[in-house]
Amino acid sequence: MIPRTLFRPEHETFRETVRRFLEAEVVPHDERWQEQGYVDREVWKKAGAQGFLCASMPEAYGGAGADRLFSVVLMEEQARINNSSLGWGLHSEIVAPYLLHYGTEAAKRRYLPKMASGEMIGAIAMSEPGAGSDLQAVRTVAVRRGDRYIVSGSKTFITNGWNCDLVIVVAKTDPAKGAKGTSLLVVDTSMKGFRKGKRLKKIGLKGQDTAELFFDEVEVPAENLLGEENRGFVYLMQELPWERLQIAIAAAAKAEAALGWTIRYVNERRAFGRPVAAFQTTRFRLAEVATEVAVTRVFVDRCIELMMQGKLDAATASMAKYWASEAEGRVVDACLQLHGGYGYMWEFPIAQAYVDARVQRIYGGTNEIMKELISRSLGLAEE
Repeated sequence: MIPRTLFRPEHETFRETVRRFLEAEVVPHDERWQEQGYVDREVWKKAGAQGFLCASMPEAYGGAGADRLFSVVLMEEQARINNSSLGWGLHSEIVAPYLLHYGTEAAKRRYLPKMASGEMIGAIAMSEPGAGSDLQAVRTVAVRRGDRYIVSGSKTFITNGWNCDLVIVVAKTDPAKGAKGTSLLVVDTSMKGFRKGKRLKKIGLKGQDTAELFFDEVEVPAENLLGEENRGFVYLMQELPWERLQIAIAAAAKAEAALGWTIRYVNERRAFGRPVAAFQTTRFRLAEVATEVAVTRVFVDRCIELMMQGKLDAATASMAKYWASEAEGRVVDACLQLHGGYGYMWEFPIAQAYVDARVQRIYGGTNEIMKELISRSLGLAEE
């Protein structure tokens, strides 16, 4: 495979620490977590004690002040062990940055240290029963009354929704302005009027808690507004490139893992008196898969470099999310086929990877939305 040049020795040392932790504290429990539909809160606290949560947040707010490559290592190692239960990436690299970049000093000091320790779990509530990627259709509203916002509405498909202690809510503060009337508010789940709905049962990501959230005239202090009123859409657009790159990072790592599992399997499995790997059909198919994995890895790594330089634009991030998630789907499907009937058995990691991969083309903005965003950057004529 093509050598990677992203990481320094300290990142690789960190990778070994993460790998040992995941093997000891995550792998033995993941089957149980998938059965119960959520992970134990204890593993969040253990991860916090190791400095794995909110690592890129400043030390003043409980983080490690580390660069985002440490977070990339965490994402890759989670993919390597085929774990889809942990919602650490969203917590640390989506929710926490919104607080850091747009929250008041009081909000940062109230929430970020507890998120870094694992004492509080964060979520972001954007999708609604009638509005997925379309912010124009958001119906949750936040009405200003004195020093409070009154939040009413409902959200669905919320990752970390069952375990969350705080949630960033996308709401309309000026419905007449559509997406431009959107604001972001931090809702503490202990606030009166907030309610968690049922845990949603999914075809994949079975251990990752996903829930409905309900807001019945929740009184949210005005200081919990992130940034300025009616600027939520702008803030979302500024943060989405990193969110979409995270999906690409996980997809590339899972595709690499799937290739590794399959190479081991076809070398060990025999058919017609020979290893499955000895058949030309197998060898050529894996040659195709390995090439696609390598091409995806090089592109995603280049996007990570751009992100570290502050040069990753929305169109390129959309390309990364679109390409890597589609490539993951193709790779995992091909690898499952090479496992034969055993590929359809849940005890084999490729089966779980197959169902988990499907959502990568949906969340973070569907791949159809990604194509629309990419096309807008091409200078195409419009009617």
